[in-house]
Amino acid sequence: MNNPHIILAKLDDYINIGSSPVEEDCVQIGEINYMSRSLIECALFLKAIRNKLGTEPVGARLMTKRFTHDFGTYHEVVCMFQTGNEKAMEYAFKCESEAPTTWKEGGIEESELDIVRRK
Repeated sequence: MNNPHIILAKLDDYINIGSSPVEEDCVQIGEINYMSRSLIECALFLKAIRNKLGTEPVGARLMTKRFTHDFGTYHEVVCMFQTGNEKAMEYAFKCESEAPTTWKEGGIEESELDIVRRK
């Protein structure tokens, strides 16, 4: 079995995709249970992207990344990719430009969103 840390080390760039589809409200820093709700929201967005665009090719990986900001730590979905790997780079840019714009477009059921919307 491949060591995931070695595989990730080969992915030397990433594109930010966001924390939720652009036409949907997202969990905001400072809201009750932000950390857990935002991680669930990102996991659902990962699922929605894969539902629409398919799984990542070799050399690309969708994942949740933590960022720091003046107002606190937040999470976003990113597509890590290996520069020089044409298929991986194409997939990453496709995620940026063609990610689902609504939960419905990504095949996410309302019932799956209940925990994210709970405050």
